[in-house]
Amino acid sequence: MEQDENQKQVSRRLEGRRALVTGANSGIGRGIALRLAREGANVIVNYLTHPEAADEVVAEIKGAGAEGLAIKADVSVEGEVDEMFGQAEAALGGLDILVNNAGMELHRPFLELPLEDWRKVIEVDLTGPFLCSQRAARLMVKAGVGGSIVNITSVHQRIPWGGYAHYCAAKAGLEMLTKTIALELAQERVRVNSVAPGAIATPINRDVWSDPEMMSDLMNKIPVRRVGEVEEIASVVAFLCSDEASYMTGSTVYVDGGMTLYPAFIRGG
Repeated sequence: MEQDENQKQVSRRLEGRRALVTGANSGIGRGIALRLAREGANVIVNYLTHPEAADEVVAEIKGAGAEGLAIKADVSVEGEVDEMFGQAEAALGGLDILVNNAGMELHRPFLELPLEDWRKVIEVDLTGPFLCSQRAARLMVKAGVGGSIVNITSVHQRIPWGGYAHYCAAKAGLEMLTKTIALELAQERVRVNSVAPGAIATPINRDVWSDPEMMSDLMNKIPVRRVGEVEEIASVVAFLCSDEASYMTGSTVYVDGGMTLYPAFIRGG
């Protein structure tokens, strides 16, 4: 109930802004799209599968008093990205906000990791944000009013994770991509930042939440002793997209309950 009340009390910091959120038909992306809409932004909902879920998000965006449109595109395919941004520009007249949220992970031990799986994760998790950021930045620079790009990375841009070498490499690369394009675009008034989530309660992680042993192990890695909520990521993204964060670019905000504090060392020694 408390979270619902907080959602009702959000400000309208993004009134009239035009946003595109990739992978926005579920999980963290859905939460971000809805938060931006509640703060006044009109939102393009990118999706690849489950169009009915994307349509539901659009309906909720419209229910919040904003404009919404679902666009199917694989962010790792250049032609589909170009088509998506063309549709977004036609629908909204430009773009002020891009959130690169679409991503994937596949468990594969390093010694058994096929090149095909390596390439797929790298293409979605790193090449996708490159393609989308470049197209969004071109629109923002052309308009001459700047904008905000937020990349959703992970604590695993810093913390190694056995069985996920390709995922960790992609997220670490995304952090440096964030910093580099932030440096290049600063004088164009395009700010680029990252949000690095820790363990967040989303449908993709349901197997962990339903397994007491796995949950116990996870809690030992999180100093605050709980998993995060989608809205806790979305609220940080909304802040970074707003004028309140106008002096922030090239930064990574960790929203992880302290996971990157390496809690195994809490006892010292």
